[in-house]
Amino acid sequence: MLTRRPSRMTGLACLAVAVLSAGCAAQTDPEAAASTGSASTTTSASAPSSTSTESTSPATATATATAAATEEAAAGTPFPGDTRADVAEAVDPDGLTVTAVRAASHEGFDRVVFELSGTGTPGWSVEYVDAPSAQGSGAAIDLPGAAYLGVSLQGTSYPYDSGAEEVARGAVPISGTDVVEGVFYDATFEGTSAAVIGTATRAPFRVYSLTGPSRVVVEVATTG
Repeated sequence: MLTRRPSRMTGLACLAVAVLSAGCAAQTDPEAAASTGSASTTTSASAPSSTSTESTSPATATATATAAATEEAAAGTPFPGDTRADVAEAVDPDGLTVTAVRAASHEGFDRVVFELSGTGTPGWSVEYVDAPSAQGSGAAIDLPGAAYLGVSLQGTSYPYDSGAEEVARGAVPISGTDVVEGVFYDATFEGTSAAVIGTATRAPFRVYSLTGPSRVVVEVATTG
């Protein structure tokens, strides 16, 4: 009786079937993984974030950051002045006569501007005084306010010498200011034009000049 030996091909086929069966048994079911909290790396990377509902454009992000930085800088920058007297020398004054006085409110301060005809820059002395009084006569000046800034502009000319029309002596109409409660222009006497600024408190202030036309600016802090 002859015994048939299994062929080489039959053995190889059986081995292949066994390998495939093992691979199928080891493969994870996607639905089963989801139910147990498991997830593949690919699924996790491609899924949108649950906390991101909309994207912000680069332009919007930049504008927001700039606005925040500006606000922080403004909040952290103190008013550039104090309550001490401010004095400056005149520079090449020629025909300087006060032709306008005005006041306005700005963010963080009130501004009083003395505009002059002629050329050059007047000198000035600006300081808090105990009681406002007229130059020359010393007569009391009635002005609203709890504190008073005396303003003296040096190197100025009488209107009949400069040919310009000077501001009339007396109270200057103002409105809408916060700390500045009144301004009184005291005219010109012997090369000095005087004024008084009435303020709600003895607040920090600063003084500077501008040209084109010539102006002397007094700013009084409303905060800080």
